[in-house]
Amino acid sequence: MHPAQRAGVMVSLAMSSARISSTLPAIDDRLVEPETPYEIIDGELVRVSPADPPHGERHLQLCALIEAHTGGAFEAACDLLTRTSLVDDIAPDVSVYPDGPDPVTGRRQLEHLAFQVVSTETLGKASKKAAKLAGRGVRRVFAIDVEHSRVLEWSAAQRKWSPLDSEGQITDPALEVALPIAALIHGAKVDDAMARALVAKRNPVIEEVRAEGMRRGTATGMRRGTAGAVIAVLVSRGVSLDSEQRDRILNETDLARLERWITRALTCTSAAELLADP
Repeated sequence: MHPAQRAGVMVSLAMSSARISSTLPAIDDRLVEPETPYEIIDGELVRVSPADPPHGERHLQLCALIEAHTGGAFEAACDLLTRTSLVDDIAPDVSVYPDGPDPVTGRRQLEHLAFQVVSTETLGKASKKAAKLAGRGVRRVFAIDVEHSRVLEWSAAQRKWSPLDSEGQITDPALEVALPIAALIHGAKVDDAMARALVAKRNPVIEEVRAEGMRRGTATGMRRGTAGAVIAVLVSRGVSLDSEQRDRILNETDLARLERWITRALTCTSAAELLADP
């Protein structure tokens, strides 16, 4: 059976069930066939069409950006289906939900945050999906309006979108690092925001690079300090140095040799004698 036909049968069953019980299904019970380009909204099978570049590019950037900012106790996923009612099965572009199963049901937990990129899709359609997600219990729902370069947050109380300050940030317990709204609007700022988030989260790879840099910096500082001490001892003792000999000491990278030189600088009678060490 074609996925659309299977989905139609599942919708019919679900609508029949709705007349029998008002109990909400589990969020990971499916109306549509997973891994197919469909959602169910108000019991209607809706095809999720492939994206044009503005939407597709922002969708990719959004996935990377949210992953970089997500807290350690949470997971992020793209196109994750969430059953919001007996007749709705919705997949926001990006969802952020608690890591680990629900302690009561043992199944996936409901997302705390949902993000939807809006371009060819109308904001009205996004509003319907936002209302359903919020109604199921999703704490915060956002829309990235590509055409108008803005980010909006759904207000469940007012049942409408509210624009966010483009210079502001989204802070939330599900995010390890505050999410800059400008990075959601302007694709060129995504890399910078991701880098800052990974640094703030003390990403292991970045920490390793940072530690290596500090080790190199410490070693370089020790070499330079020892070389300077060698020259200072020679000058204090009246041992003359020409520019070539001075540069030879200052550019020496072998710390062990520099330490031998500083000992010899206390007794040598000339710079040539000092530098005779192989």
